[in-house]
Amino acid sequence: MRQRLRELGYTVGRFPAGERNALVDVPGVRVGHCTLNEGERLRTGVTAILPHGDNLYAEKVLGACHVVNGYGKAAGLSQLAELGTIESPILLTSTLSVGPVWEGGLIHLLEQNPEAARDRDTVNVVVGECFDGWLSEARALAVRAEHAREAIAAAAADEAREGALGAGTGTTTFGFKAGIGGASRLTDAGTLGCLVNPNYGARRDLHMLVGPAAAARLASPATEPPAQGGSVLVVLGTDAPLSARQLARLAARGTFGLGRAGSFASNASGEYVVAFSTAHRIPHRDESGELQLRLLRDDSVALRQLFEAAGEVVHEAILNALCSAEAMVGRDGNRVEAFPHELLDAAPGVRRA
Repeated sequence: MRQRLRELGYTVGRFPAGERNALVDVPGVRVGHCTLNEGERLRTGVTAILPHGDNLYAEKVLGACHVVNGYGKAAGLSQLAELGTIESPILLTSTLSVGPVWEGGLIHLLEQNPEAARDRDTVNVVVGECFDGWLSEARALAVRAEHAREAIAAAAADEAREGALGAGTGTTTFGFKAGIGGASRLTDAGTLGCLVNPNYGARRDLHMLVGPAAAARLASPATEPPAQGGSVLVVLGTDAPLSARQLARLAARGTFGLGRAGSFASNASGEYVVAFSTAHRIPHRDESGELQLRLLRDDSVALRQLFEAAGEVVHEAILNALCSAEAMVGRDGNRVEAFPHELLDAAPGVRRA
């Protein structure tokens, strides 16, 4: 039975974790998955993150995105960067599935909002991707719009499962099986939660995570995912009152967690951090012409804690993905082993609880 980092007796950072140590520790946030683990060739799926459970198009949340390395095919990020609001579920999937998953998210929003896409109102659906083609037959184009809708419909406030499910069904990290991972921290500003789908690093890069001595003890696998590619998607959510500008700064701090978890953003590794705050809801229409928000000061201790905690949650979430995922066989007999838990003893920044 695979276990999470803290269940194995390890921890990272100094802030306490939330009740589930997951993104859903942020009040109101929901997560859902649709998993396609079928036959010998399909290991893929969709993960949906809902900043709140009501109508996101009618009541948007403030958000931002930090692009660590833009080698990716995500949708909806340019408007997110321009307007600083999120108005759809945040959807994660496989690279070749961005189109149908975007359509599924669009259908969901159109059904909720009969007035949308009439006159001048359009819809911005956010979709991120990782390529899972080592374990899954990506060319089968198996993920369809209905799978995105199933993930959205399944979203729940207690969904904290990790490993090979949803968008993480076929992803790998350092040549080991990874998948969905999560973590959270409690700060003076509020709760900071994280969900990741890491898919980066070859076995030769393992020293970046556990140090050269521990990495050298492992024999190289006979076959492994191609070393030139990879990706990672990070979603940070908080109930702290942050502006879109501050959320962009928070997302940038997630990069430090990626570095602690062994990523150096190689050429073909698309690496993105999306951040949102649930503290305010922005109405789609407001005749007053004004928007009044209460925000943390940039020089506050509370914001400093959030910046520090961002590195912690990303680091731990990636470790949880590795620790939780089981070995898997997929397309054409390609096999990835489970991450050996004993390597944690040598990992920089990881300590016994």
